[in-house]
Amino acid sequence: MDFRKYPKAALCLQKDREELMAFFDFPAQHWQSIRTSNPIESAFATIRHRTKRSKGCLSHDGMLHMIFKLGQCAEQNWRKLRGFDYLAKVITGVAFKDGVETTEQGQIAA
Repeated sequence: MDFRKYPKAALCLQKDREELMAFFDFPAQHWQSIRTSNPIESAFATIRHRTKRSKGCLSHDGMLHMIFKLGQCAEQNWRKLRGFDYLAKVITGVAFKDGVETTEQGQIAA
């Protein structure tokens, strides 16, 4: 790709390089789940559809209850995170580089 053609895009990518590369600090098994926003988009689409159809029919509290219940129903269809067994390591701060767990040199020699 010729970056001279898109200087603003290239500058933006260079400026945010560290944040963009943070993706690789997670286990490779989690990458597909990190890349997609489909579960969120699907849940919000369902909620948006229902709230538009019932506008004016419910009180404010009734609408909040309906949104909560729709969110609960959508949650039941979500798939389990790939690489779920790595989640505890991510939470405890185990380092990953390029999707692979890294160990310190001192730990390897011990």
